[in-house]
Amino acid sequence: MPLRSALSITTLALTFAFAVQAAPQAGDTPVKGGTLTATWGGFEPQALFVPAGGGSSPLFTSTKVLERLLRLEGDFKFTPLLAESVTAAPDFRSYTVKLRKGVKWHDGKDFTSADVAYNALEYWKPISDGVSLRSLKTVETPDALTVVFRLDAPIPEFTFKSILATDLVLPKHLYAGKDIITNPINNTPVGTGPFKYKTWVRGSHVELVRNEQYWNPSQPYLDKLIIRWWRDPASRAAALEAGELDIATFNPVPVPDLARLTSGGKFAVDKRGYQNSAWVATIEFNQRREIVNKREVRQALLQAIDSKFIANTIYYKQARPGNGPFSSINTLFYNPDLPQYPFDVVKAGKALDAAGFPVKDGSRFTVNLVAAGWFEENVKLGQYVKQALEDVKVKVNLNVLDRPTSLKRIYGDYDYDIALSNNAGAAEPVPSLTQFYTTDGIVKGAAFRNATGFSRPEVDKLVARLSTETDEARRKGIAHDFARIVSTEAPILPLVEIEPYTVARKTVRDHSKSANFMGEGWGEVWLAR
Repeated sequence: MPLRSALSITTLALTFAFAVQAAPQAGDTPVKGGTLTATWGGFEPQALFVPAGGGSSPLFTSTKVLERLLRLEGDFKFTPLLAESVTAAPDFRSYTVKLRKGVKWHDGKDFTSADVAYNALEYWKPISDGVSLRSLKTVETPDALTVVFRLDAPIPEFTFKSILATDLVLPKHLYAGKDIITNPINNTPVGTGPFKYKTWVRGSHVELVRNEQYWNPSQPYLDKLIIRWWRDPASRAAALEAGELDIATFNPVPVPDLARLTSGGKFAVDKRGYQNSAWVATIEFNQRREIVNKREVRQALLQAIDSKFIANTIYYKQARPGNGPFSSINTLFYNPDLPQYPFDVVKAGKALDAAGFPVKDGSRFTVNLVAAGWFEENVKLGQYVKQALEDVKVKVNLNVLDRPTSLKRIYGDYDYDIALSNNAGAAEPVPSLTQFYTTDGIVKGAAFRNATGFSRPEVDKLVARLSTETDEARRKGIAHDFARIVSTEAPILPLVEIEPYTVARKTVRDHSKSANFMGEGWGEVWLAR
């Protein structure tokens, strides 16, 4: 039976009666103690901390140990972490940051302005931020708790604060003079966060323990945080039911299992905590390959793919069709008035004819399709896209690969014609979203950046303007111009926007409160046991 028919029958047979709700938060006083076991809907990381990004697996582990200067809340407002205040100059060409007193690294060394200056100049600007910190000229440290960022060009306040709420702070005394990317301490991180690294049992789990010298004396509440990995969603659901797992983030279990898990009153499903991580399933066309390098071919192939079917069937209605580079939940920059490619097999075929690829000997051409196998849905997505393209007489060689091989093939070797991958866009588009389209986002081997090789001067210029425009209305207009161009060129676009959810025992309290809960420190989480 074709995949489309089989999945449609499965979907129609399911009834989604589970209650999507917030875990209990009010009316309880936090208490200390206990061990929390957590996971996310993906695989074990390649390293516990990956300076150049590396995806959600290393983000999930490293952010419990390493911290940021600010935190972005669910209402898109910033609150202090290692920074007590951030003040912009009237012309937005400098920012003064006042640091929190009494913060220590896990090895006992003092956290000071010298650490921030080192990170800004040696890590953030050259490795993690690219165009968004291009104008950073100098970093002054007038005293141990004051940092002044001097800029050649203005940086919008939301952009600058987003950088401070995104970039982790590394200890200068353990990184200076060494290669940040290859430093062995990336696998045994030392930070200022609520938890300290204890051990990593590869293939099983990471054990983190309470930081007794944490700058917030009331946190963390947990004694231990265990991060474990189960390779497939069904095993995560079984682990929850067996009491081996307490909280699982980002769509960790099959949707059909949610009704059973929540029916007994022990678990709750929570959709909060993802406002700053707008997850999508993407289709990416390698610009180095002759056929898909042609814009008309990309547009035609998009018309051959039914995004509504993907959203409703492969994702069991926990997704919606994508529309341009910005997620519809990004109220700051989303624009629905963009070029779109509605599903129409006949029009797709005619467009391929017009592009110079008529059917000859039963097919038009052959493409190598790579489906990154880090999510179960990607396996089904690869099978569906293969079928959809074959419906317009395109031969497809499908490879569904494990995480390490997917990272190598897509982002290291560029060995594909079409790739099916994922990313999570932040509310601030520079650089988390724009680096998929800009020339400086092409960094061979760097995961979740511009792997397609797409490069257009007009796009680079728009992103440069987006990085320096401080007027919010004009900035939104620039973002809309950017979205129109990349939606027309279509080197990489979201097929669907995924609606993430967390599953947790009701005894797990005060979770999912920030805009990116997966990537926060979890010092406020506690167990009502």
